[in-house]
Amino acid sequence: MTSDTHRVIRPSILYFGTPVVLLSTDNGDGTSNLAPISSAWALGQYVVLGLGSESRTVRNLAERPELVINVASPELWERVERLAPLTGADPVPESKRAVYRYEPDKFAAAGLTPVGSDLVTPPRVAECGLQLEARVRALTPGGGGLFRSVECEVLRVHADERVVVPGTHHIDPALWSPLVYNFRHYHGLGPELGHGFRSETATARQVARAH
Repeated sequence: MTSDTHRVIRPSILYFGTPVVLLSTDNGDGTSNLAPISSAWALGQYVVLGLGSESRTVRNLAERPELVINVASPELWERVERLAPLTGADPVPESKRAVYRYEPDKFAAAGLTPVGSDLVTPPRVAECGLQLEARVRALTPGGGGLFRSVECEVLRVHADERVVVPGTHHIDPALWSPLVYNFRHYHGLGPELGHGFRSETATARQVARAH
């Protein structure tokens, strides 16, 4: 492929296919905030999140460093989108007022169900197939103060038993698909193309099927 096949562009956003997660945090008054984000990546037992610095979620995490990272699946996209124009910040920050509106009960607004967590205070989202209870280990400013990078240690993972390889702790990628935010459009994954050489799931799946 030559350089003639490409041209220089300046896209307004760089969400080139990233998973959607719903972050539940504690407001400190007995209520919970729920925020959809599409800047999340995992490294070992840590997940790094990218959040706008004026968000209620950042404020909550700075004061109470516990959260649940609820990983959404494709069938939830409409409920995720219901959350998109909402903010738990009251008053709404001036930079958000043209687009966002205040909503104190985001679970109800999105039609999602809070369920208790084991190790942290914020609730899990019952409808999400993967729920990661976590604690903030670092909260770092970036982008000239526009965002925060939040490093979270995952303490406990809850997985819908329907997507776990029987008899193992492995998620079956043939049965689990994350919701993907692709340049502001929602997608699921296509069919599996193959697996990496370090995959333990492929072998475990074969063993499970043999029994």
